[in-house]
Amino acid sequence: MPFLSPFFVFIVSPFFVFGSAFSEDEPVTCGSVLKLQSVADNVRLHSHEVKYGSGSGQQSVTGNSNSDDVNSHWQIIGPNSEPCQRGQPVKCDSSIRFMHLQTRCFLHSHEFSAPLSRGMQEVSCFGKEGQQSDSGDHYKVMCSGDVWTQDEQIKLKHENTGNYLSISGQQFGRPISGQREVIAAPSAGHKSLWLAAEGIFIKA
Repeated sequence: MPFLSPFFVFIVSPFFVFGSAFSEDEPVTCGSVLKLQSVADNVRLHSHEVKYGSGSGQQSVTGNSNSDDVNSHWQIIGPNSEPCQRGQPVKCDSSIRFMHLQTRCFLHSHEFSAPLSRGMQEVSCFGKEGQQSDSGDHYKVMCSGDVWTQDEQIKLKHENTGNYLSISGQQFGRPISGQREVIAAPSAGHKSLWLAAEGIFIKA
């Protein structure tokens, strides 16, 4: 497959998502489909069938300023060892996985270097629902109460590396000009804060 830039190659897929609903103070639950918004940069966590042309070569994960883009939907599911029940509130300090709804791969990190930010680690979308997933897909929800609520700013700590899902502030060029780099950072700051934005939240 030919490389289209130093960082990306394309694949094609036809999968679509639907509507949205949001309620403050309500818990975020297993099985829910949502968009994660960066508090610092007001972009949504995003993936698409564009692979990194460096590092792991896995499907890329970025921040997208277009709030209507269907490639920013993620479904919350339990870790590999302990599936969570649909509608079950996500507890603070618990581990979950985020499955990209369009391509069915999992939000992932590892020790590959980030494509633009020196000293940071890459965040990718890896594996496939029902076929391949490992502990590199596990993120711990860092929140202040008993459960993650829809109006709460949270941090997501990668279980294997201890790094935090973050926006770097760097922007990509072609073929995804203007999209932000998403990284795994060794320490958490303002750029590591995320908020549940648009979504369909499953109730028990």
